[in-house]
Amino acid sequence: MEMSNLSSTHQFDVIIVGSGGAGLSLALSLPHHFNIAVLAKSTLTDASTYYAQGGVAAVLDETDSIQQHIDDTMIAGAHLCELDAVKQTVEGGKPSVDFLLNNGVQFTLDEQSQLHLTREGGHSQRRIIHAADATGRAISTTLVQRAQEKDNITIFENFIAIDLITSQKLGLDEAHNRALGLYALDEKTEQVHTFLAPFTALACGGAMKAYLYTSNPDIATGDGIAMAYRAGCRVANMEFNQFHPTCLYHPQARSFLITEAMRGEGAYLRLPDGERFMLRFDERAELAPRDIVARAIDYEIKRLGIRHVWLDITHKPEAFVKEHFPTLYARLLELGIDITKEMIPVVPAAHYTCGGVVVDEHSQTDIHGLYAIGETSYTGLHGANRMASNSLLECFVYGMSAATHIQSHYVENYSSPQVPEWDDSQVMNPDEDVVILQNWDELRQTMWNYVGIVRTTKRLQRALHRIEMLKREITEYYEDYQVSKNLIELRNLVLVSEMIVRCAMERKESRGLHFTLDYPELAPELRKTVLTPPNFQVETPLVNAE
Repeated sequence: MEMSNLSSTHQFDVIIVGSGGAGLSLALSLPHHFNIAVLAKSTLTDASTYYAQGGVAAVLDETDSIQQHIDDTMIAGAHLCELDAVKQTVEGGKPSVDFLLNNGVQFTLDEQSQLHLTREGGHSQRRIIHAADATGRAISTTLVQRAQEKDNITIFENFIAIDLITSQKLGLDEAHNRALGLYALDEKTEQVHTFLAPFTALACGGAMKAYLYTSNPDIATGDGIAMAYRAGCRVANMEFNQFHPTCLYHPQARSFLITEAMRGEGAYLRLPDGERFMLRFDERAELAPRDIVARAIDYEIKRLGIRHVWLDITHKPEAFVKEHFPTLYARLLELGIDITKEMIPVVPAAHYTCGGVVVDEHSQTDIHGLYAIGETSYTGLHGANRMASNSLLECFVYGMSAATHIQSHYVENYSSPQVPEWDDSQVMNPDEDVVILQNWDELRQTMWNYVGIVRTTKRLQRALHRIEMLKREITEYYEDYQVSKNLIELRNLVLVSEMIVRCAMERKESRGLHFTLDYPELAPELRKTVLTPPNFQVETPLVNAE
């Protein structure tokens, strides 16, 4: 196909990159007079929200309290959570649920026609609202439908953001670095478009495709985190990568997650001889926080030289299992496993990025007019370990907060400065896609082997050495060839992988999800690990700046 260096230019009030819970909660919370663009890297529902099985944590029961939810979150996060962020999120529980109900999300009800509450690891109370065992699908499909009904929201599917456009990059003489929009590749036409707006929000999800085994969809390549860092935003706590303890071990479904709610409803983890081993690691057994459970499974797999452990809910009545886990029951039956009669083979898999782009209480980053929401952001909520079902809650709380902030800073008749169109006249068509595939595989294998559940300084040094070599190769390739989706994702993944390793090397302790054999104890001081890019400007709107 003949490529042109001309690209289409689009003007909006707000550009949102990502169509998951974070991005759509922002889009649907903005007033109707805002002209909004939503960019989806794949289809609209191809986001981590869609695949979430558990639910949304919120204090709704009279036996529960805001303080208990705060305390549970702080304990699960190894006390590294920032209290203001935890309070804001937990107090936003009921408004978030109301937002979802008002948009038509159908949650599971109990016998009294009230919202049914389940319990998950780390929670001292039943406070998880859910739609059976497919909560994410119910939320995602409903919010997508609402967005499609709005005539002020323009949706761009199969558009992958390449880089942000800022006043600093254009050399404009302004007091603050300001977001002006971004360049994005239309994967179908292979044409790069220019999107301009006074407000841009990155709601691109996390970066767990950096690992060989992950529960995440293919879109989770750290695009928002990488783009923000390159543009001049600080990034924090990237060493805290949550490995979900129970991913299905099966050749036909490598990324299929077994919801934590199953353990919340009484499932046991067992060794091949039938032993319930979690009691040896934590008095909370299967309901301990995810970092403890994942590490215990990893330890037993390595100790015994086995490929997986077993998750067992066969002791529960058949009707109970089918009612509570209809999606899981049907899917596993397709794979030849009847969970009412057979145990499920499970293994830990990379699941959630607890760190991200540093933001304030309004989701605003270090760059004016640039917001980061959901898994792309670091709000301070998760600390050293995300507690189950707090992540969807964070999406809605901060999505709505960003909407309020954008609305209060909206200026009518905004005029974008002159922005150059994307120029690919000096680059070549790629002729060796195998190079991208090779680097992709090597990067993910390196991260899995050296920067996994258990780390050492030597492993991290090896990982950094390999990643730096890969980064040089990928940068050279990016500069010489026309962009493609795979190249854009690989460029972002290698940068985010480097951030994970550098943060891990800076933390000289074992806390939460970061466990290193060289520093097995907790450090006396509580601190977050912050990476500051070379082009960071001191002038910042952030309240919680370092």
